[in-house]
Amino acid sequence: MTRQFTIRKAEPADRDALSDLCMRSKQSNGYDDAFMALCADELRVRDSWIEDDDFWLAEGPDGKPVGCIRLSTGADRVSGELETCFVDPQWQGKRVGQGLFDVLLKRARELQLTRIGLDADPFAEPFYARMGFQTTGRTPSGSIPGRTLPRMELILDAGYAGT
Repeated sequence: MTRQFTIRKAEPADRDALSDLCMRSKQSNGYDDAFMALCADELRVRDSWIEDDDFWLAEGPDGKPVGCIRLSTGADRVSGELETCFVDPQWQGKRVGQGLFDVLLKRARELQLTRIGLDADPFAEPFYARMGFQTTGRTPSGSIPGRTLPRMELILDAGYAGT
């Protein structure tokens, strides 16, 4: 099956379209408008993310973003953090997330990272588990007081479950 999307590095001009994508993707998990309003600032893509981190987007045939993923590296230069990972609701289940994750993993190996951590949305935890991440605990939400998120980790030298 031929991939119907391409992956490229995000550019500052993509910022607003990526912010919109992140919001649509998050809301597709069934969150109401009040919840989304609380998350809006945390989901807003910043120029510094695009300029300072490894940030990629998947584009559909029409050139519009259909997914995005962002990797930041720790000060120790040994660990990374999967900071942003969203797929347009109409593109979920079409291997966009897998394609983006493959790019992120390749970059992590180029950087010789030994682990990648993330704070997962509870609805995304099964996807990350399929990618080889293990839940290691809970972490406070950056948007919702009292809410915690699954803290997950992938040890890179332990192998990778994806293709």
